[in-house]
Amino acid sequence: MPRSLRRLLHLVLFCPLSKGLQSRMPAVKVKYLLLVWVGILLASWVLYMQYSSYSELCRGHVCHMVICDHYRRGIIAGSACKALCEERTLNLQRCLSTSSTHQVYNGMWKEKAVVIKCGIEEAAGGEGVPGSALRPESSLFDKPARGTSMDEFREMLHSFLKDSLGEQASLSTLVARVVTLADVNQDGKVSLAEAKSVWALLQVPELLVLLALAGREHTPRLLGFCGHLYVTERVAHGALWRLEVPPALQPVVPEAVGVALNRWLAPAWPRRARISIGLLEFVEDAFHGAYGSFLMCDSGPARVGYSQQYDCKMADLRGVASEAAVRGHLRGRPCQTNADCTYGRDCTATCDRLARQCNTEVVQPNLAKVCALLQGFLLFGAPADLHADLDKQLRTCVTLSGLASQMEVHHSLVLNNLKTLLWKKISNTKYS
Repeated sequence: MPRSLRRLLHLVLFCPLSKGLQSRMPAVKVKYLLLVWVGILLASWVLYMQYSSYSELCRGHVCHMVICDHYRRGIIAGSACKALCEERTLNLQRCLSTSSTHQVYNGMWKEKAVVIKCGIEEAAGGEGVPGSALRPESSLFDKPARGTSMDEFREMLHSFLKDSLGEQASLSTLVARVVTLADVNQDGKVSLAEAKSVWALLQVPELLVLLALAGREHTPRLLGFCGHLYVTERVAHGALWRLEVPPALQPVVPEAVGVALNRWLAPAWPRRARISIGLLEFVEDAFHGAYGSFLMCDSGPARVGYSQQYDCKMADLRGVASEAAVRGHLRGRPCQTNADCTYGRDCTATCDRLARQCNTEVVQPNLAKVCALLQGFLLFGAPADLHADLDKQLRTCVTLSGLASQMEVHHSLVLNNLKTLLWKKISNTKYS
C-alpha cells in the first residue's frame, strides 16, 4: 500500500475528532462526517483491491517481451509479428484478463478494433481441468524438432487433431487449413519457425475451437498470430449483460441491485430476441460441427457477446471444448460424487458408485444450459401474448437430458420451436 494512503488511513482510524471540536459542531454534522469517513475507507479499499487485482492479472508486457524476443531470435514467426515487434502498430491497450496465465487485451490493428490474447493452456481452463496453467516458455516452441519433414509435420498435426477432436472424416481438410495458416509468407513452404508457432497455437484450446468453427456466423474471426499470441476480431458488446459488479464490491452490493441495473440497461426485448436466436444457432453449430461436437463447459453471460446490429457473437470461446476432450478427461476418472466428474465449470457427468469411476456422458447438454441463461435474459419485458408460451418452452428446454437417446430428434425439435416462436414475433419488423 502507498505510504500516503497508509497515513490517510492512520489519520482516519486513530485521530477522532477532539472533544472541543465536537462540542462546537451539531451532532448531525458529526454523523455526516463519520459517514464521509466510512465512504473514504470503502473507496480506498476498493481502489486498493482493484490495483492489486490489476497488477496481478495484467502481465501483457511480459508476454510482449517474451514473444518479441523469440521473434527477433528467429524461433517463431507469424502474420502479426512484424506489426507487434517492429512497426509497433499492434499495441496492447486495455487489459481484460481474468487469469494471470491467459492475457487478454483490447487493441487496434489495421484500423480495426481487435482482441489480443496470449497464453498456452493445455485444457479449457477452470476447475476440474488438468494442466490449465501457463507452460514454461522454454517448452512452448520445442516442437517440431529441426529436421522434421513436411510429411512428418502433417502426420503430427493429424495425430494431435485426432486426439483433440476424435476420429473425424474431415480431419485432413483441417490439417490442410492449419498448414496454410502456418505458411505466413505464402511461399508454399513451412519454415521451422512457422511450424513451431502454429504448433504452439494449437495447444491453446480456444484457438482450436476458432479453427474448427471458422467461417460460422457466430464465431469471431482469427486475424493473425505471432508465436502463441493471437488476434481476433473484437465483439462490440463483450458480454450478454452490460454491467458486471467488480469482485471487490460483490460482498457489499446486493445481487438484486446488479440484476435490476442490468435489466434497466439491457436492449429492447425484440433485440434481445434477435441475440437469443443467434445464440441458439451457435448451439446448432457446436453440436453439428464439421469436426465433431463441442460442449459449452462455461455458459455464463460473460462468454456471450453481440454486435452493434445485435447479432450474437461468442466473445470468449475458452469455455467451449470438444466432446472428445471432455470424454477423454472423464474416462476412468476416480470419483466419490458427481462433483468429481466435472470438466471446466459445468460439464458434469454422473459417478458410477459401484465402479467408483466417472461415466463419460455429460448430464446437461448445451441447449439446456443456454435456455437457463435465456430465462434471465429473455423473459422480463416479453410481450404479454408471448410470455406464457415462451416461459413454458424455456422450462421444457432446461430439463433436457444429455443422454444420447434424447440428443438428436428431441433437442432439434425444442430448439426449432424456440427459434420459430421468437422469429415469428420479430419478423417483418425493423428488428429482423
